[in-house]
Amino acid sequence: MLSSWILTALDWIGTISFAISGSLIAIGHGLDLFGVLMVGTITAVGGGIIRDVLLGSVPPSIFYRTEILLAAVLTCLLVFIFISYHANRFTMIRHRAEKLNLIFDSLGLGSFSVAGVQISWDAGFGEQFVLCVLMGCLTGVGGGIVRDLLVNVKPYVFTKHVYAVASLIGSILYYFILSRTAYGNIGSFVALFIVVVIRLLAAKYHWELPKISYSEDTH
Repeated sequence: MLSSWILTALDWIGTISFAISGSLIAIGHGLDLFGVLMVGTITAVGGGIIRDVLLGSVPPSIFYRTEILLAAVLTCLLVFIFISYHANRFTMIRHRAEKLNLIFDSLGLGSFSVAGVQISWDAGFGEQFVLCVLMGCLTGVGGGIVRDLLVNVKPYVFTKHVYAVASLIGSILYYFILSRTAYGNIGSFVALFIVVVIRLLAAKYHWELPKISYSEDTH
């Protein structure tokens, strides 16, 4: 069983990481302050909201934890302010920003994947392997899917590298650690670490799932 303080820590890590990631992407797509706050915050809390609704926890827990919601909004605001002071250099530092975004996005993915499994377990679904794993994955990728739809791009999870696969592997690993050992605390960080490593390696070596390439029929 995961200690409450570790679950809280994972929640904070995931929220802040995804808020930064979402804000950077929103700024890169030219959104205004409200757009950056909206997209960044939804990236941070969207997966948890979808998970809670599917688990029957309504209203979602984020609305009872205003400190998490406010932290997401404040993080987005700080990112916007920081970038605004370097707006004339944003194009020059975009490559560095993308690397930073990858790190924060990977941390958020790993943290929320573990937290999603644990919350599903705590909700009384510990015997449901498929449900717990899918809720872990959905918590990890849900906010990013909504983010990409809002900035009008194909969801990253469906097109780039092994994003969802990394979340699934981490969720499966943590579920088995949780269900078969007494090392949930250590296991949570092991699973988080595995997700981050897979994501970083996938980005570095351009690992991708198979796709079908075809040409339009002109006849």
